[in-house]
Amino acid sequence: MTNRERIIKTLLCQQTDRAPWGVGLGFWPWAETMERWKKESGIADLDLARYFGYDADFRSVPAEMGPLPHFDYQVIREDADFVVAVDWRGITMRNRRDSHSIPEFIAHPIKTEDDWERYKAQRLPLRLDERLAKLDEFIEGIRGADVPVQAGYFPWGVFGTARDLLGAEEILIGFYTMPDVIRDIMQTCTGLWLAIFERIAQRVQIDHIHIWEDMAGKQGSLISMQMVEDFMMPHYDRLADFARRHNVAVMSVDSDGLVDELVPVMMKHGVNAYLPFEVQAGNDVEVYRARYPKLGIIGGVDKNAIARTKKDINAQLDRVERMLAKGGFIPGCDHLIPPNVPWDNWVYYNQNLRKIIGA
Repeated sequence: MTNRERIIKTLLCQQTDRAPWGVGLGFWPWAETMERWKKESGIADLDLARYFGYDADFRSVPAEMGPLPHFDYQVIREDADFVVAVDWRGITMRNRRDSHSIPEFIAHPIKTEDDWERYKAQRLPLRLDERLAKLDEFIEGIRGADVPVQAGYFPWGVFGTARDLLGAEEILIGFYTMPDVIRDIMQTCTGLWLAIFERIAQRVQIDHIHIWEDMAGKQGSLISMQMVEDFMMPHYDRLADFARRHNVAVMSVDSDGLVDELVPVMMKHGVNAYLPFEVQAGNDVEVYRARYPKLGIIGGVDKNAIARTKKDINAQLDRVERMLAKGGFIPGCDHLIPPNVPWDNWVYYNQNLRKIIGA
């Protein structure tokens, strides 16, 4: 069985020779974690994929799926520890200079309907040749490679992109104060992505459409399921229709937080794989497997448990082994791996996980 076939069949909950090894849609260590591991391992040029022999992961088609042209990077203020700047998406963020924390979002490009109309006109034209300027290079690069092709990637999603344009609090209020703007953002962005995907599909078989949402917290979804159905799912239907017409096997969603309400709704609209099932938010992949036998599951391993004892790691590995016996599961950490995980623990986890998988 080829690597590409193995990944796709696993996520379709079909029989395979074994589970994919090390495939996880990018839930890798923080930069600070890698710094720690390089010191503790003594390997200055540590490459995790090469060191552990991971299988080849999805290859994402490079595409400009957001503002084009980009916003100019502009520093607003800075000191010895922090920089406040406008990024290429037009979002003002406060970042640590050492990148040892997530950024603080301060301001967003859309505040009014007029802001959106200008943004749409100036930053979201199709301009497909420019948006897919690296497509030829990508196709040449995967020629003969045993990898599945992915369209769509972080940070682009129906809710996720609208939230980044407006701000987290602002979008939640905006569902009531300017619903037409939010509808148009979702309509316009999805239309742009579909145009990009159509162009890609003319040149290469797409195996996987990925949608990034991050629309839940520990309490569950940030919006009601009625809002999910009303605002978002018409656009998921458009993506699912594209997937059917172009024989795209997998349509996945990435959302942090507790996703117990979101999963069944999105599955009704074409989603057949989900990640990363954060344990600290209350997700248990064994519960999801029992409820949804045909859902491809990625993640679900408690990253914080790997920072503790071998007993804690073994408990995670036991869960992985039970999940692998039921199929449709790619084991991986439930988010980016924090710097509290020692290198020796990561080695122990990987060596034993590989034995369980049989890679």
